[in-house]
Amino acid sequence: MKNIIKELYFGNIEPQARSFENDSFIQKQMSILSSCEQSLTEKLSGDEKKTFLAFANSSNVILSETELDRFIVGFRLGARFAYDAFVDNSAPYRNYLKEEFE
Repeated sequence: MKNIIKELYFGNIEPQARSFENDSFIQKQMSILSSCEQSLTEKLSGDEKKTFLAFANSSNVILSETELDRFIVGFRLGARFAYDAFVDNSAPYRNYLKEEFE
């Protein structure tokens, strides 16, 4: 088995290297979002344009931070599952057969 930490360090693992499938629901939604943003940016001017762009940028920052938080929480949950499966062998009942095999 490869050393996953070493592979991650050298950039051989890229969890972010993903893309939408052509004509997928999310790709269509991204196209709508992009089209609406472009249309609004062209139609607005002055303070209205600044306000809209600030709104769009703040929304992107919040989304990015939320994605990071979900990634960290998910990673930690996965680590807890691994710990529970491979390290912690506690259970509600005592295993009487275990003593026979040790």
